[in-house]
Amino acid sequence: MLLASSLWRLNELSGQVEHVAGLQNYRDIVTGPLYRIVTRRTLILAAGVTIFDIALAFPLAYYAARIASARLRPLLLLLIVMPLWANYLVKVFAWKTIVAGDGPADALFRVLGLHIQLGTSVWSVWLALSYLWLPFVVLPVYAAFERVPPSYLEASSDLGARSWMTFRRVTLPLVLPGVVAGSIFSFSLSLGDYLTPGLVGKTIFLGNLIDALAGIAHNQPLAAAIAFIPMVIMAIYLLIARAMGAFEAL
Repeated sequence: MLLASSLWRLNELSGQVEHVAGLQNYRDIVTGPLYRIVTRRTLILAAGVTIFDIALAFPLAYYAARIASARLRPLLLLLIVMPLWANYLVKVFAWKTIVAGDGPADALFRVLGLHIQLGTSVWSVWLALSYLWLPFVVLPVYAAFERVPPSYLEASSDLGARSWMTFRRVTLPLVLPGVVAGSIFSFSLSLGDYLTPGLVGKTIFLGNLIDALAGIAHNQPLAAAIAFIPMVIMAIYLLIARAMGAFEAL
């Protein structure tokens, strides 16, 4: 139905959708600079959120799986998943308050002597999305660390490898599918989110553009065609993730 709708077109005079198949919407997407800019901006945001979440999740998951005691580990996992118990909109509005002008973030920056104002910038959206999707990245990475056989690490040490060499040659290849699996969540959810960019920031991303075209502009055929951009991106991403064995780590 989405594909069929994307092939229709909007009559600019009457404002009615004409059920006549054609590729006009896709030609507009390819030739329109606005769509390329928004797509590139959304890709950069999704990649930035994913990289930041992996950077946070990796040491946290490693500590919880390999270093924390048996009594501390359940508490750490509870703290990781606890944000998931809160409503999505409550968390978004909380971040909107945190990064708003003269909010807690600005107060912290003033104490640190930094002249930074997040406000409704892209950085605010990046921080909010990174917080929202972090648990989805931590859990697959934690599961991947738990599945690493201790005997592999002992064998590496017995063969004379130092800690860094063991991590790089043994642990990291075994954990990488879990990292890629976690990145699927953060990347896909950031790619299609439109509520957080709309509430926390003012910059247009693909989700906001689709929402505006389908709602305000009533141009559902063009909105349906644009919806295929993140779908194609995620199809390519999932093929790469499958080749790296990420599905086995989910």
